Amino acid sequence: MPDAAPATTAAPSHARVWQHPEFRRGAREMTGIALGLAAWGLVTGVAMVKSGLPIPLALLMTFVVFAGSAQLASLPLIASDAPIWVVWATAACVNLRFVIFSAGWRPYFGHLPLRQRLMHGYFTADLNYVMFMRRFPEPRPTDEQGPYFWGGVAINWVTWQGMSLLGIALADRIPTAWGLGFAGTLALIGLTGSLLVDKATWIAAAVAACAAVAAFALPFKLNIVVAIAAAVAIGVLLDHFNPSAPQAGKAAS
Repeated sequence: MPDAAPATTAAPSHARVWQHPEFRRGAREMTGIALGLAAWGLVTGVAMVKSGLPIPLALLMTFVVFAGSAQLASLPLIASDAPIWVVWATAACVNLRFVIFSAGWRPYFGHLPLRQRLMHGYFTADLNYVMFMRRFPEPRPTDEQGPYFWGGVAINWVTWQGMSLLGIALADRIPTAWGLGFAGTLALIGLTGSLLVDKATWIAAAVAACAAVAAFALPFKLNIVVAIAAAVAIGVLLDHFNPSAPQAGKAAS
């Protein structure tokens, strides 16, 4: 009797995706952390307008870039007329973690057509990656993974974009004295804390923090780039010397 064909996540219909129990589970689990996402999205929307971006460009940025950390890292550079290569390099360095995410997701979604993989890449975010890996620790494709992914995306993308648009619309009405930047920082610290799950991630975070402080005097907030480079380097080293640790390869993110 021939072996059964391996399960895949490929191409269930839209109706099946929306109706699948894993879609509801992914949405429900992402809802639990949506408050932090909402705060950070609101801060990013306000920051884009406060930094001098016209509203059309702010709208374009929030929908095209869809990466809050890259947006916030590049905004002060744009406002200070930094060279365009510095803006691009900073955004690219801040988003290096998505290379790691892509490598982690390859065993699950690598078999999909290019168009679907590009869609997954656009909607990928830090926390839906973390939630997905907790739900599916074994790196092999199954039918449940697609609906779970899109359930988390539905909450993550709508929450972020909705609050970012609200921040853009209300930026001129929200006083700077409200300290939204600090609130956003607290939200990001809370989200980052949920990613520190083992020794490798704690080490990478500590190295990044020390590097950011040590390089604080650099212009154009390049200390962020230094911190990211340090975290990636230590993550690669941890993965090299301890490849059996399940989280070592993800430490740099």
